[in-house]
Amino acid sequence: MKPISVVIPTYNRCDTLKKALVAYLDQTALQSIAEILVVDDGSTDSTGGVVELMARESVVPIRYLLQENKGPAAARNVGIREAAGELILFTDDDIIPQRDLVAQHLEWHRNFPGEETAVLGYVTWAPEISSTPFMKWYGLEALFSYAELAGRSKIDYRYFYTCNISLGKYFLHRNGIFDEDFKVAAWEDIELGFRLDRAGMRLLYNPNAMAYHHQHISFEDACRRARKSAVAAEVFKRKEAGQRLRTTSSLKRYVKKQLALPLSPLKSFMDSALPLPWIIYRMMFRIYR
Repeated sequence: MKPISVVIPTYNRCDTLKKALVAYLDQTALQSIAEILVVDDGSTDSTGGVVELMARESVVPIRYLLQENKGPAAARNVGIREAAGELILFTDDDIIPQRDLVAQHLEWHRNFPGEETAVLGYVTWAPEISSTPFMKWYGLEALFSYAELAGRSKIDYRYFYTCNISLGKYFLHRNGIFDEDFKVAAWEDIELGFRLDRAGMRLLYNPNAMAYHHQHISFEDACRRARKSAVAAEVFKRKEAGQRLRTTSSLKRYVKKQLALPLSPLKSFMDSALPLPWIIYRMMFRIYR
């Protein structure tokens, strides 16, 4: 098996990061993990102490790399440059892997050899998180659009999600790393996916490479996240990839404003345990984000 480096950018999430590290140290393919690289994007909590303590007790090398706060794109680039494995598995500090996640990634790289192969895994809400009907819709359709991938294996660069994706280190070195103009976690992965796609990347989807998103998200949280993403979208629009994917028109923005007031009573039901038709979640999120 090819050795694989796990790259985890992190910022002020030492508790969930610890859960993720514990889960990686319990992988069925533990012997194939070359190292775990934790790239700290200038955290102010006890992240450093937590990682260094775990590193002393780990059978797999855990390397703690600290940078000043530059954003996840810059943090992942540190991981790419430092990685010892032939493959890199990108994930996040609130993503908890299932026990066979690494094995599933490696199996697909064996079955579909070639440095241009990238494998996207599946992410769903952690079982211990009480997910609302809105969260179920948000995870499948808005946050990662996994609902669109059902029954598909070959997918395009728009699904280059760095929460759970693996690819060859040398392919990255030759064809591009993350654009550090992106300072927040939004659009930087899609922009890189676009450039790698032009270089011949073959992006495959393995739903059995499964991980859990350990975070509770309310409707307002999702809207705040979308507004933050809009800032990164302005950077994305200036890139070649952004010229291909057109953004919301002024007419659509006008319609959203006109619909916001009459639909506002529905906001109180967004986080309810009462499931609503998905078209309602979709419409409300598009209007209020």
